[in-house]
Amino acid sequence: MRASAFFSRLALLCCGALLLLLPGCIDPYMPDGLSGPPNYLVVDGFLNSQGVTSIKLSRTYAIDARTAPPVEARASVAIEQEAGPRIPLLEAPAGTYKSPPLQLNSASRYRLHILTADGKEYASDYTPVKNTPPIDSVTWKTSADGLRIYVNSHDDANNTQYYRWDYDETWEIVPVIFPQYEYHVDDIRLIAVPYPTLCWGSTSSSAIRLTKTVGLSQDRVANFQLQSYPPTSERLRHKYSILVKQYAQTKEEYQYWELLRKNTESIGGLFDPLPSQLTGNIQCLNDSQEKALGYIGAYSVQEKRIFISRIELPRQWPYITGYENCLPPDTVELKNIHVTFRTKTTVPIEPVFSAMGPLRGYSSTSIECADCRKRGTAVRPSFWQ
Repeated sequence: MRASAFFSRLALLCCGALLLLLPGCIDPYMPDGLSGPPNYLVVDGFLNSQGVTSIKLSRTYAIDARTAPPVEARASVAIEQEAGPRIPLLEAPAGTYKSPPLQLNSASRYRLHILTADGKEYASDYTPVKNTPPIDSVTWKTSADGLRIYVNSHDDANNTQYYRWDYDETWEIVPVIFPQYEYHVDDIRLIAVPYPTLCWGSTSSSAIRLTKTVGLSQDRVANFQLQSYPPTSERLRHKYSILVKQYAQTKEEYQYWELLRKNTESIGGLFDPLPSQLTGNIQCLNDSQEKALGYIGAYSVQEKRIFISRIELPRQWPYITGYENCLPPDTVELKNIHVTFRTKTTVPIEPVFSAMGPLRGYSSTSIECADCRKRGTAVRPSFWQ
């Protein structure tokens, strides 16, 4: 899961969630804290024991804000080995700090150290290195309700016990309309520019997926559900892929993510748990009043990707393109093409001729219905099969 999507609002979540539990409210009320949030540092990432560590720093912001979290730039960030060397991270782009490829010593403990541009010094607790076992398999099953995707893993040494996953999804997008022209406003003319006939959509997981094997006879995860889709999902129309990433967790980090999951995914119903204070493992060393959100662990990453093609799914499932709301093309008369096409929200498809032969105008549709780049990218992913 990409925690940066909601960590910056987490300090305000408890206040907002409590409002959901108060019945009978007539007038909307926005607590002062929601419009004037505390300025907490948000630390998103982990220490990759067998690869590149990437840490994102940002600040808390209002729960009703419509902008991205403000990044924390120009900080000095480093990985510190207990009684050992210090490994600096370089900033690129602003607010993101990366290390070179690393092989951390599994017999040592490590922490993250941060010195912000305004002189505030933060550090996470020293944490042991966990070696993540390989993913045994990523499988899927279909039923009348749709598609379910599962992960399987185990650790013969019984050293993992606490597991977490996130994933990246990619799918093909095929438009149902293929324009052949593009209108140029500067010289008021149409030129032949075919639009792409295939694009790829993508997203990263936002839900928290974790489980533990403590108390079981074996350190084994069997058919843990990661994702599901109904038969009508447009992501399953052509070809779909999911890249699963697995992380071994310490007990303390698992408890942190479990509490975070409850605070973000199980609030709103009468019998759901009340919001809880979320305490990470990062402290400000030179100002006890300063707070930081996040948890820094040290572990390796295991990945596995699968593909699912439409031909593998039940034939009776309905074909959903995602373009069902697109109206049939209209005809734009020649005298109106400049007024219609200059905004580029409506695009020409192909010429329309009158019954006598002369050009009458052009058929048209909205740009969202014609250009699949509005829903993804036309650049083929390097991993695509």
